[in-house]
This record gives sequence, C-alpha cells and structure tokens, in this order.
Amino acid sequence: MRSRSLPLLVLLVANLAAAQYKMALPGYHYQFPRDQFNHPEFQTEWWYYTGNLRAPDGHRFGFELTFFRTGLTRNQPQDSTWAARDLYFAHLALSDLDGQHFYHVERSNRAGPGIAGADEKTETIWNGNWQVHLEGDRQELQAVSDQFNLRVTMESKKPPIIHGENGVSQKAEEQGRASHYISLTRLLTAGVIEIENKAYQVTGTSWMDHEFFTHQLEPDQVGWDWLSLQFDNDTELMLFRIRRKDGSIDSFSAGTYVDPRGLSHHLRAGDFTLRPSPETWTSPNSSAVYPIRWQVSVPALGIAGQVRTALPKQEMNARSNLANSYWEGAIDLTGTRAGQRLSGRGYLEMTGYDRPVQLGQ
Repeated sequence: MRSRSLPLLVLLVANLAAAQYKMALPGYHYQFPRDQFNHPEFQTEWWYYTGNLRAPDGHRFGFELTFFRTGLTRNQPQDSTWAARDLYFAHLALSDLDGQHFYHVERSNRAGPGIAGADEKTETIWNGNWQVHLEGDRQELQAVSDQFNLRVTMESKKPPIIHGENGVSQKAEEQGRASHYISLTRLLTAGVIEIENKAYQVTGTSWMDHEFFTHQLEPDQVGWDWLSLQFDNDTELMLFRIRRKDGSIDSFSAGTYVDPRGLSHHLRAGDFTLRPSPETWTSPNSSAVYPIRWQVSVPALGIAGQVRTALPKQEMNARSNLANSYWEGAIDLTGTRAGQRLSGRGYLEMTGYDRPVQLGQ
C-alpha cells in the first residue's frame, strides 16, 4: 500500500462518486502487460517506483517517482479534450544519502490533450515530462526538475508478484475494502542522476508497486507503516501494518516474501512483527514524529533484523494544510536468516503521523 497527499476537496468529490466504480473483489483475473497500465473502472490507482542507487565512488542515493490517478466521475461525457473525469498527481523525490539532503517536488494535472495518463498502446505512464516507458522486461524512467534530473533504465529479473490472497490485498473486513496489488520486486537499474550540474553514473536496484481499487481503509484505520526490502541473497520482502485509532495494529496487516525463483509467499499479520524502536525524527514542517528505526521478524522464514535510515529527513511535506504529509525514504537492513548474516536495502513509508489518512473511505 502506498501514500498520497490529496486536497480535502478532491477526496470529498471522489468519495461522492465512488458508487460509479468497481470494487476490488476476489477472483480478479490478472493479465500482463495489460494490468501494468490504466484501470479507469476503478476509482484510485497508483504506480510507485523506489530505488537504491550508488555511484562508482560509493556515493549513495535513493529515489521515488509516483504517478497517481483519482477518478472524479465516470458519467461525464467525453465531448471535450479537457473533460475532467480523472485527476493525475505525481511525486518525485531524491535522497542524497551521503550528502544528507532530501529533494522533493510534486505536480497535478488533468489528462487533457496528452498531458498525463497511463496508456497500454504506447506503453507509457506519464505526468508532464515525468514518465516511465515499458518495453517487455525493460523500463525507462525519466524525471526532470529544477533541483535534479533522473534518467535510468530498469530491467526486471523476476515476474510480477500479486500480493494478498485470491487476487486481492484485503485491508478491512467489509467486501471491497481491498486493492488489486502488483509489484516488480527486483529491477536492475542503471542511469544518471544530475544535481546542481554534477552528473553521477549510478547502478542499483529498484522496486515497482501498482495498486488499483475504489475503497480501502475504514474510518478507524488512521495510517500505515510499509516497507520493501531487497536482500543480498536475491530474495525480497514486503510488509505493512495498519494502525487503528485505539493504538492497536489491525489484523489485516500483511506481507509477501519472494524467493530467488520469483515465487511469492503470502504472510498474514500473525506471521511477522514490524515494531518501531524508540529512535525518532520530528518534522519541522508538519510536527509529525516518525520512528526511524524498526525491528523486523519473520519467524517462519528465520528472518530477524533491524531497519534504519542514513537520512532521517525524508518527509514528503504536503503543500496544503488540508493534505497529509508522509515519510518515504531509503533504508538499510542488517540481521540474520537462520543464523546466517543477512543484509539488504529498501524503502520505508509511514503515513498518518500528522493526521489520520483519508483514502477511499
């Protein structure tokens, strides 16, 4: 699951229109490459890229590029190129881990005459001049901003992973409180990062999440903590825990383990623990207090480790005081599996620490 920072008015309009859209229900039949692209019959959709990259001199970076689509109505006639049936948002962030600097920008558009979208015919997902072009197992990502530029090529070494059970990642008790959730968990990545007219040739690994749904959280679910980890032994792990208003962890928290062959194994809430340590970072912008060190344990897999970040300041701070801020940043894991040393890198997302998340309720 992923986060977004949307104006309250957009959420209110979208909630009123939710009945026009399909819900994420068990039994969905996935097809690729079709399901890598747009699903206008569902109200909310996002494509989420994160990665850990390194220059030849060892300089480390993390990046995030996310494309969001929110449906406002399915009933408006398409008699105008500018008809606003959907809004498209995008977030772009670069974590200069060694330079201890976090850059982030965001934008919003309607589809308009090719301004933003996700099109299977052209195999492209884009918002303005930020885009990802897919071609088989390869993807080309580029994003240009005033602060930095990012251009990388990614090659998937494993097939798409479908999270959850029976085609859905369930988030609450009621039918349809779920998403269809796909990931590419090991994208070998190479390209260029430019910061202040200095270019870094970089290599590393990236992760892609794609979710589409109409409803997800319940009103008493205030936020979530999510992480992805790519281990050095060619396995991957995704975990999320949903936090409730009373301080408890929801039983619909879940995860996925991916073995070296690319086979996925669903994890239920009782199969793992994801526990914050006392170390925190307080945002000077939102005043949110984020735990920046976590203990991870998956007893059935023999995995135990500690997650931490080299850069505490990695908050996507909302421009509007009617929207949520969230922490999204590069992390490292050190630990063991069955008594053997285990290490890896990934991304951690924490939402609902400044105010409860309102998402498809």
